[in-house]
Amino acid sequence: MEPVSTGVALRVRTDDAPLEGSSIGSIPKVQAILGPMLETQRSAMTLSSFIRLAGACLAAIVIAAVAGRAWAAGEGAKTAATIIAAAASVESEGSKTRFKVILSKAVTAQVSLMERPDRVIIDLPEVAFHLPVEAGRSKEGLVASYRYGLFAPGRSRVVMELTQPAVVSGMTTTPDATGAATILTIELSRADRDEFRRSAAENAPPAKEAAVPVVQGAKDARPVIMIDPGHGGIDPGAATSSNNVVEKDLVLSFAQRLKRKFEESGRYKVLMTREQDVFVSLGDRVRAARAAQADLFISVHADSISGGQDVRGLTVYTGSERASDADSARLADRENKADAVAGVESGDMPDDVSDILMDLTLRETRSFSHGFASRLVGEFDSVARLNKNPHRQARFQVLRAHDIPSVLVELGYLSSQKDLDLLMSEEWRGKMVSAMSSAVDRFFATRFARRGAAAVLP
Repeated sequence: MEPVSTGVALRVRTDDAPLEGSSIGSIPKVQAILGPMLETQRSAMTLSSFIRLAGACLAAIVIAAVAGRAWAAGEGAKTAATIIAAAASVESEGSKTRFKVILSKAVTAQVSLMERPDRVIIDLPEVAFHLPVEAGRSKEGLVASYRYGLFAPGRSRVVMELTQPAVVSGMTTTPDATGAATILTIELSRADRDEFRRSAAENAPPAKEAAVPVVQGAKDARPVIMIDPGHGGIDPGAATSSNNVVEKDLVLSFAQRLKRKFEESGRYKVLMTREQDVFVSLGDRVRAARAAQADLFISVHADSISGGQDVRGLTVYTGSERASDADSARLADRENKADAVAGVESGDMPDDVSDILMDLTLRETRSFSHGFASRLVGEFDSVARLNKNPHRQARFQVLRAHDIPSVLVELGYLSSQKDLDLLMSEEWRGKMVSAMSSAVDRFFATRFARRGAAAVLP
């Protein structure tokens, strides 16, 4: 395995290692190729070597199966060319730790370092990760854990949390044992704080492109509602103990249903900060709402808490410089770290109040936010189990727009089995979106009545 020069930018192309058989069309074909190979080499191998080869063969089968399904789905060459990550592992040896990922085709990788906390960032073109749910959750050598996902359209990212400072001492690429895939290996070596800091400064991760503002045509007379499904992409949010349900997927599904409900009457223009499993920074979520000239911002979440099964129930949060209680402060602090989870430096948030006019606008906006939160709690009371303190306040970054009434709805706790059962229930979801729709109708009816405009309600 020949090392690839990393250079200052720490880039590696895997297309300098051409792959044979990368256009595998079916699992039987893979098995026909791999079966005799395994039998021939079984007797000549140690047990550990055979296990590694068998793992590589399994990864090749996964790649072939996924690629075959994509082609059969009729998506054509574009979908058939999807890059698949079929397996990943972390191995430690002395002062070095190696991260390996098996990919279906050639990619260009860029590696960088970040402090506070110490992280290794691996940027890739868009990759479909077909890894076990427990992947990345175990500590090994210099890697405390890692996570992965879509960072932006066309870009995926792996973020490794480090147990101590380390630098990238090498990157290599080689065909796997089957010749049907490629293995990208990134080697880490222990380093002192100064060396890590210098390397991080020299190799900063590429900046995430700013979200494209919503281009407004003729002003829609209807109120604009921005729904914000929390987390996404490389930021999974909370998860159940078995990791088979993650917050980012659950809230996206709920938000899509909520959008359809709001749109039924035709009274509202409804937008979403994300409509797929992709990372969106906190600042971009707020900027998207402002660019759309939103009249209402609803962020949807489903948290997990270490308090156990007894802590449950729905909660509505509004923005405030001072948290209403310690639990709310801790939750806001955790949610505000979403950018760091994805390996993004948190820049200045929009709408930091800097003058008296903005301050007055913020006060009025927060009054509307509190009014909507109260209506939500009132509608939820008859259809949902509420938290003992259902309306709370904290300094959530995503609720920072000074001129858009904003709330964050925690649908429940994934750490509570009773809450989880409700969150997965289609009947319960139906009741919830209906309750939220009623609260929205009443909110806009009251607000437009104050302006002397026609009410939204029929």
